[in-house]
Amino acid sequence: MSLDPHGGTLIRRLATPEEARIWLDKAPSLPAVLINERQIADLEMISVGALSPLTGFMGREDYRSVVMDMHLANGLPWSIPITLAVSTEEAARLREGDAVALYGQYLQNGGENGEEGRRPVLGILFLREKFPYDKRLEARKVYLTEDEAHPGVAALYRQGDVLLGGDVLVLAPIPHDDFLPYRLTPEESRARFKALGWQTIVGFQTRNPVHRAHEYIQKCALEIVDGLFLHPLIGQTKDDDIPAATRMLCYEILIETYYPRNRVVLGVNPAAMRYAGPREAIFHAIIRKNYGCTHFIVGRDHAGVGNYYGTYDAQRIFREFDPRLLGITPLFFEHAFYCRACMSMASSKTCPHGDEWHVTLSGTKVRAMLQAGEAPPPEFSRPEVAAVLIAAARRQSAIGV
Repeated sequence: MSLDPHGGTLIRRLATPEEARIWLDKAPSLPAVLINERQIADLEMISVGALSPLTGFMGREDYRSVVMDMHLANGLPWSIPITLAVSTEEAARLREGDAVALYGQYLQNGGENGEEGRRPVLGILFLREKFPYDKRLEARKVYLTEDEAHPGVAALYRQGDVLLGGDVLVLAPIPHDDFLPYRLTPEESRARFKALGWQTIVGFQTRNPVHRAHEYIQKCALEIVDGLFLHPLIGQTKDDDIPAATRMLCYEILIETYYPRNRVVLGVNPAAMRYAGPREAIFHAIIRKNYGCTHFIVGRDHAGVGNYYGTYDAQRIFREFDPRLLGITPLFFEHAFYCRACMSMASSKTCPHGDEWHVTLSGTKVRAMLQAGEAPPPEFSRPEVAAVLIAAARRQSAIGV
C-alpha cells in the first residue's frame, strides 16, 4: 500500500534560515495578529506537513466546501475547517495582499501594554482573502449541534467573526520543552517506519490513558500489519481530561512492559482536540496518513464528547468517502471488555455471555476509584497504569485541583 501523503506531496512551510532572518527584520513593520493555543497548534501542523496538502489557513472556497461537503474545493476528502478567525475590528485594519506577522499568545507574555514585539513572531500569513462566515452553520454541519455546552462549539462561538485565508511561512519550529523524543514530524515518523522495515502501519489516536480494551484492539490490529504508531494527542483538550504528562508516562510503561518494542513507535500529535466525533475521525485518519500510516483504528465513539454522537457514527461516516481518495484503511472495532466467563478480552462479536460477566467501568466510576486511591480491576487497567493514575490523582487532590 502507498505511503503517499494526502494530496501526494508532503507540505513543509518552514522558512530557511535566510528567509527567517529577512522576515524577522520586517516583522515589526507588519500588521500583527495574536493567535491562540489552538491556532498555534494548527500553524505547527501546517508547517511540518501534518495537514498536507494545506499550505495555510483555508480561504473561502475551501472553507465552504469543507463545511458543506467534507471535501476541499479540489475534491480531496477533508472534514474539519482549518481557519484563522479574528475580530471584525482586527480584520478592518488588514488588507488582502498584506503580509501579516503572527504572534504567539501563550508562548510568552507581552509587555506592559501588550506590544506584539515582546512576543515571539511565529510566522507570516500572506493574506489572500478575508471573509465573514456563519458560526451556527459551521456548528450544525461540523459538530452536528449548536449547543454551546459542546466544547468544540463553545470554542467556535468564542472566536472572531472574520476568517483570514492565505499561505503561511513559519519562521522556526514551534518551540516546546516537553516530550521532545516523541515530537516526530511526518518526515521523521516516515523515516522511522522505513528504518524498521515496516510497509503497513496502523495509527492509534487517543487523548486518554490506554486501558486493557485499547490494548486489546491495538494488538488485534498488530496481527495484520507490520507496526503500531501509538500517536496520542497532546494539544489543547478539555480541562477535565487527564494531563498529557500523566498519559505519556502510562504509554511509556505499557510499551516497556506489554508490547514488542520493535513493533511499536510512540509519537505525539500536537493538534488541538475538536471533539467533533465522526468528522474528527476522518480528520484524525488523514493526519495519520500524512505521518505515514496505511491503516487507522476507529473504535467506539471516536473523538466524541457527552451524548452528541452515536456509538459507532465515527465508523459509519467512512462510507461517505471514496476509499481511493481517502487513501488510508480504517479498522473498525466494537467496544472491548474482559469477559470472566471467556477468561479473556473480547467484544460482542466474539463473546456470547451476558453483561454480568463483563468487566466494564464508566469514566466517572474510574475517576472516583482513582481519587479514592483504589485501583480499577486488572481486567480493566494494567496495575502499572493504575498506579500512575492514582499517584496523579493524589497530587491533584493535594493542590486542590
